[in-house]
Amino acid sequence: MRGRDPETGEFLGPSRTRQRQEALEVRSLAEQLVALPPAQLARLPVPDELMQHIRDTQKVTSHIAHKRQLQFLAKQMRREDEQTLEAIRDALDEGGEAAKREAATLHRTEQWRERLLAGGDAALGELLDEYPQADRQHLRQLIRNAGEERLKNKPPHAFRELFRELRELLLAEPPGMENGE
Repeated sequence: MRGRDPETGEFLGPSRTRQRQEALEVRSLAEQLVALPPAQLARLPVPDELMQHIRDTQKVTSHIAHKRQLQFLAKQMRREDEQTLEAIRDALDEGGEAAKREAATLHRTEQWRERLLAGGDAALGELLDEYPQADRQHLRQLIRNAGEERLKNKPPHAFRELFRELRELLLAEPPGMENGE
């Protein structure tokens, strides 16, 4: 199948060396997936049919049989499209772009919540200037209720609800505006 194009003389497909490298990369990814605990594995964007193969591989304990099952899992993964594998790699990578964006959003949400609880109306005004689509009354009520919960040592229901509202607000903003630009 490799061969050369008779007209241009270019190679038609990837070399055998490149094919082997890609297969080894997928096998390495399969090993990482099999090593994960079930809770962490459930958070990854793995298709259901692959998830079943991963669970089957985790069940096999004999060394040679495990190796053979891992090879089979890698074969099934190579049948998936490259976008699926990239999504899995990115989700596994702690330094991945998705992880960085998620962490940045959580930090900004936490900062806004603390500013709102400490600063009251002034901080709420700043938030509304930056995010005019926000519901002023609902946020004001959540801030007031969260403050009361802190004073009375009650469970932090409004505190958490305020965090959820702020996170939705920050996630709804256009991607180019992430740093308040």
